[in-house]
Amino acid sequence: MRMVDLIEKKRDGGELTTEEINFIIEGYTKDEIPDYQVSALAMAIFFKDMTERERADLTMAIVNSGETIDLSAIEGVKVDKHSTGGVGDTTTLVLAPLVAALDIPVAKMSGRGLGHTGGTIDKLEAIAGFHVEISKEEFVDLVNRHKIAVIGQSGNLTPADKKLYALRDVTATVNSIPLIASSIMSKKIAAGSDAIVLDVKTGAGAFMKTAEDAKELAQAMVRIGNNVGRKTMAVISDMSQPLGYAIGNALEVKEAIDTLKGNGPKDLEELCLALGRQMVFLANKAASLEEAEEKLREVIRSGKALEKFKEFIADQGGDPSVVDHPEKLPQAAYQIEVPAKEDGVVADIIADEIGTAAMWLGAGRATKESDIDLAVGLMLNKKVGDPVKAGESLVTIHANREDVKDVVEKIYANIRIADHAEAPVLVHDIVTE
Repeated sequence: MRMVDLIEKKRDGGELTTEEINFIIEGYTKDEIPDYQVSALAMAIFFKDMTERERADLTMAIVNSGETIDLSAIEGVKVDKHSTGGVGDTTTLVLAPLVAALDIPVAKMSGRGLGHTGGTIDKLEAIAGFHVEISKEEFVDLVNRHKIAVIGQSGNLTPADKKLYALRDVTATVNSIPLIASSIMSKKIAAGSDAIVLDVKTGAGAFMKTAEDAKELAQAMVRIGNNVGRKTMAVISDMSQPLGYAIGNALEVKEAIDTLKGNGPKDLEELCLALGRQMVFLANKAASLEEAEEKLREVIRSGKALEKFKEFIADQGGDPSVVDHPEKLPQAAYQIEVPAKEDGVVADIIADEIGTAAMWLGAGRATKESDIDLAVGLMLNKKVGDPVKAGESLVTIHANREDVKDVVEKIYANIRIADHAEAPVLVHDIVTE
């Protein structure tokens, strides 16, 4: 088998066999196939696409390029959730204890974040003492006993994906549905879950800017999951404006606590219920999505979800008293209001640009080496569709530096006030096949 023949085959619109795909991924992982040939193949895939069978085979070849996590010692159906990113995306912090409160095992493998704010692990580490450096044995034991644990990502999970992604990034082949879908799904499948719920974002703060592109990606990932024996569903959700009000690590933890108490932002609660009911349904804990949602609402009303969050924090070395005393979370030295300059209605809050403003404060990482300031960030005081009067605060800046002119200018440039506007639809679509 020669790589040049396989590049030519795909270039001309041919279908690669399972053996050929395995040969490519195995050879590339072992450095037996050079970057320039895989670059050429990626460009051929970009233009000629892949069949459903090829996409599933590519995903499993990437899964098999490294170690996989065996969760068979955990009792019950393990359901994982993945979001394609966004600004103020606090869903995991709410969903994990919410679903675990219904005796559904949530064995979560998370990473640290590049970009606007930290990843799930960074956010959790805003809680004093919380850590994810636990052994796999302890991880499994915690999920079996209390139905919830979070561990850092394994170093040798899907090494082929790490190599492929770095290559795609510098060869203009990132925006390829089969390559994006196989990259995301390989990590989820290698992490060992039985079922997967995907939150595919669309809008200014999302990777997929249009609802049509988001649906195409969602369908590709759902089909891959189902084709390789993982029950998979997807929600297509709006990210034209940030989710919730908080953008920043400690601020988002507080917002998650408020949501588990039933006092959170309506859009964050709505999305958590939309994702959560799918997780409950796939875990066979409800006969319908409607019944699943009612069960989730009940564990919020009863306080069980909040108690589960406290238990989860304590299990991993954190201080559970932050749930009742969120003032114990890291606090920024300065709170600076950004007032509206005119009367009207908030018409646009450009999510990715507002996220960048939070990153400038130190809430996120520009590079892997950047340090995160867990206390800083932005609190939106208005969302799209809200009326506003001149002088009313649009945003509260939480900063550890007094001069935030750059951040203020960025906020003003990316929040538009008009005579009329309506709040965007949050959940665009549900994809089950």
